Amino acid sequence: MSLDRKTLSKAAIDNYVTDGAAANTNPIFGNNNKTAGAATEYNEIAEGDLNLAVSTLHTAQSSLTTQEAHLQGQQSSAQAALNAEQAAVNANQEAINQQQSALNQENGQIASLVHAAQAAAAAQAARQTQTRLHSASFVDLSNAAPPPTAAGGEGAVQAAESQIGVPYVWGAESPKGSGDPGFDCSGLTAWSWGQVGVDLPHYSGAQMSDSTPVPLSDLQPGDLLFYGPGGSDHVAMYVGPGTMIEAPETGESVHITALRLGGDFVGAGRP
Repeated sequence: MSLDRKTLSKAAIDNYVTDGAAANTNPIFGNNNKTAGAATEYNEIAEGDLNLAVSTLHTAQSSLTTQEAHLQGQQSSAQAALNAEQAAVNANQEAINQQQSALNQENGQIASLVHAAQAAAAAQAARQTQTRLHSASFVDLSNAAPPPTAAGGEGAVQAAESQIGVPYVWGAESPKGSGDPGFDCSGLTAWSWGQVGVDLPHYSGAQMSDSTPVPLSDLQPGDLLFYGPGGSDHVAMYVGPGTMIEAPETGESVHITALRLGGDFVGAGRP
């Protein structure tokens, strides 16, 4: 029985594989009573194998459908992540574009401000230059000191006193009424004696060398008072008993002050 069943199973399988062609050559599939039982058993085996195959196919199809759904879900998730990443890249690029635009705008504003500042500075410099040229070519005689009415030392004192209040400016010899008035110590004495026709060098040491020494007991208005070695530090002008006039130092102006004959005083001279 077991051998017959194996034979029948093989025949059923062959017939199934050959789509029924094997039935034409196998005697168990003949139309007679002797083979009816074998045919019935074959049909049962074939039907069972077919049902099993169909069931297996359905299971495989179901598994495949599940896998496809899973893969589609993964693909959808991946696409969503890619879309989100692309959106982030686009947003970053937009932010960069906005920042660049803002930077360009700020650079343009800075350039405009720099240009305006340069133009204003150039205009200011031009106005200052024009003012200096105008001052150099025009002297306001209404502020100019009147000429001395006396000669010699008295006239030199009058000229010096007319400049009281003019600021100390090193190396300067510019009286009131000029474009930029200012005196240093030797500039004041040289200018004052120049108003009465006596030329003096613009240096205190040279003025001492060019002056005739006089004793303190014989001081007269206009005599020069020298300080420092060889008169190199400072020079003032004797005004009268106990007083002198000078342009002392930066931050001060021409003024009359008490006579100083101590410390670095080195002598008096008369131009």
